[in-house]
Amino acid sequence: MNPLHAKKSKFLVCVAVCMFIYTFIYLKVPLYDESNDQKFHVRRAECGYYPDEICSALFVGKPAASKIGNFCQKSYQPKALSCIQSSCSCSTVLKNLHFITRPLSEEEGNFSLAYIITIHKELEMFVRLLRAIYMPQNIYCIHIDEKSPRDYKTAVQNIVNCFENIFISSKREHVVYAGFSRLQADINCMRDLVNSKVQWNYVINLCGQDYPLKTNKEIIQYIKSKWNGKNITPGIVQPLHVKHRTEVSYREYVHSGVPYVYPAKIRKAQPPHNLTIYFGSAYYILTKDFVQFTLSDARAKALLEWSRDTYSPDEHYWVTLNRLPDAPGATPNAGWQGDLRAIKWKDQEGLSHKGCKGHYVRDICIYGLGDLQWIIESPHLFANKFEAAGNPLALECLERRLRLKVLRQAQVPIEQHWRLQERSHFNMQLDV
Repeated sequence: MNPLHAKKSKFLVCVAVCMFIYTFIYLKVPLYDESNDQKFHVRRAECGYYPDEICSALFVGKPAASKIGNFCQKSYQPKALSCIQSSCSCSTVLKNLHFITRPLSEEEGNFSLAYIITIHKELEMFVRLLRAIYMPQNIYCIHIDEKSPRDYKTAVQNIVNCFENIFISSKREHVVYAGFSRLQADINCMRDLVNSKVQWNYVINLCGQDYPLKTNKEIIQYIKSKWNGKNITPGIVQPLHVKHRTEVSYREYVHSGVPYVYPAKIRKAQPPHNLTIYFGSAYYILTKDFVQFTLSDARAKALLEWSRDTYSPDEHYWVTLNRLPDAPGATPNAGWQGDLRAIKWKDQEGLSHKGCKGHYVRDICIYGLGDLQWIIESPHLFANKFEAAGNPLALECLERRLRLKVLRQAQVPIEQHWRLQERSHFNMQLDV
């Protein structure tokens, strides 16, 4: 070997080792004494060198990692989105965005899931969510809020055009928070899904700020082992403190361009068919037979019509129907069982969690870097809520962790473009 080349190689190895040690010290030792507000300094160029090391430290709650991560996030730029907003070929989109292009096991190939995803903003968040849950044997209905900007709709359509098993719902709603339109958006997708050629087993609904904590294989195994043939609709008989939601009539209004739901001074009639109203999660996992039941049964249709002027009807509609003993896959005696969402509610501080490290919106935590340890220790299938623009590293860490798990579980040869990591001295295997 040329002596000059040998010296150059040794120098590069030395630089790599030094950077690793420097990173290790930063992440294993507190950056400053919390009692005095001494400043610390991280060169911006260092932020991209060791993402897995930062993520690993965040997952175990290292304070130094949060401080470095929050600094690095300020200069974050979304990756590969320009291709979506232009005229890239579909093969380029699939490769650059790291979509998995074939079933990873026989078990997954024989058990198709349907997804309903309701979105209205943050294109990058949608892309990250979609590629995290995407498998070619599944089917995906995307409901885009009719109020969303035209360029956003166009960008989503550009992605959808590259897949035979992803489509945009045939009917779109102007979605209002806590309004009937949110429930109607799911039903629109359900009508499309039952008419699709894909023979799916269960449907799962997501919003654009959800993110999976489990792999496709783990979700299937959870359904089979604990809920085989049953629907998952966590909830209980409607408590007194929420009865106002269905006892008086609510209307959707628009004030200063902002839509909202407001109670009218009109008392509602009793529920149809003498139904007992339940209260629960708007999120669910439902069998195909149950979905067909909700679209055709007289009681389901009557309840849907009665729910038009209620507050947040998606939080009573699904669980009420699933408690009917003769409904397909019904769970009449279930309660809050079903690990669907890891959510930090503000009123649960000190009980189920130790506070939100990001910030609260409508009493729900928008996760920050300091929430990652709590999130990955949760048994839930998905977590809510995330904002890619505000805390991109939180999503980056979860995404890298999830993809490593997916590829580790795969029973087929791995294609290179499925990997999110690039080969470098600074990538480490996450502890998953």
